[in-house]
Amino acid sequence: MDLETRQLQQRLQQLGQHPEVLLVKPITQSTNDDVREIAQKGIQSILVCSHQQTAGRGQRQRQWVSPVGNIYLSTLLNLNTALDGRLALEIALNILQMPSLRDLDLQIKWPNDLYSLQGKWGGILIEPISPQQVVVGVGLNIDPVASEQIDQTATALTTLGLTNTSRVDLISELYVAIQQAGQWFDHRCQNLAARFNHHAAFKQQHVLFEHVNGVINGIFLGIENDGAVSIQTEQGIQYFYQGRLRLNETPA
Repeated sequence: MDLETRQLQQRLQQLGQHPEVLLVKPITQSTNDDVREIAQKGIQSILVCSHQQTAGRGQRQRQWVSPVGNIYLSTLLNLNTALDGRLALEIALNILQMPSLRDLDLQIKWPNDLYSLQGKWGGILIEPISPQQVVVGVGLNIDPVASEQIDQTATALTTLGLTNTSRVDLISELYVAIQQAGQWFDHRCQNLAARFNHHAAFKQQHVLFEHVNGVINGIFLGIENDGAVSIQTEQGIQYFYQGRLRLNETPA
């Protein structure tokens, strides 16, 4: 066992966490794929971290650029409630409450982007194995990613004010946050709208919302307790459970 793995195991034990499988890799294709492969052996608690990914992915199979220096981890989450879109929101909310991050000015962009006024600094990818067992992947930009490698505005936690926090502490806190999010989800995501809307990016701003039937423009009002996006349009308020939200830079 290398030093980082041993330190991470000790820190997790201090936090009352004891994953059956804990792997820290210098490089891998995808930590989500690693966890899925291990879970197929019947193991119920898994944490896989890597310093670099060669085939990282985000929502809709978009490439997740994964250079050395940032955090890429995946874990297995076992739920008592059938999966729905609120889980990603709960995970994002619990990440923002991590001790290392809670004093930073951070936001969440529906449905799964870790955001700020300066841009995106992380993301969440949930891939179901069954209706009540999912692989949760999280990527965090600790240091800036070269702008030519990405197709959206991005930033990094060090740019946003993160200092003097070890990689081991961040990974440990992330693992705990994901487990806590599963508990919130199993308890029906109480007061989800109020908790999420307090941190929602683009709230009360002009947005474009891409959905299965096209694109609408309107004002983003926040979310409902069931996780639906609420958009004020000329035709009235419309609600969506799937789609992509982005800022409308040139509202009519």
